[in-house]
Amino acid sequence: MSVELPKLSSPMSINASFADGIVHVRLAGTADVEAKPDLDAVTKKLHEECLRLTATKVVVDLRELEFMNSSCFKAFVAWIAMIRDLETDKQYRMHLLSNPNL
Repeated sequence: MSVELPKLSSPMSINASFADGIVHVRLAGTADVEAKPDLDAVTKKLHEECLRLTATKVVVDLRELEFMNSSCFKAFVAWIAMIRDLETDKQYRMHLLSNPNL
């Protein structure tokens, strides 16, 4: 099942789906300063969707992301903090997939 995300105004692309209790997210392109507002909105929406769908895990695939600046990386740190601040029974795990060549 596809997960609806906010429309992006940056050159980055983000797709998400949900199956078997797991939200799968795929990012591609460049996460630079222009992408920061988009990434903030998307990570907030993904967190809301993980809670709504009672996901047990979210897998974030960064293997097609060519670049991520520190402010965009901070969006993921903020998302992890949102998960950590949940009651234990509502928390879900996050797995990040990266490309060691990039």
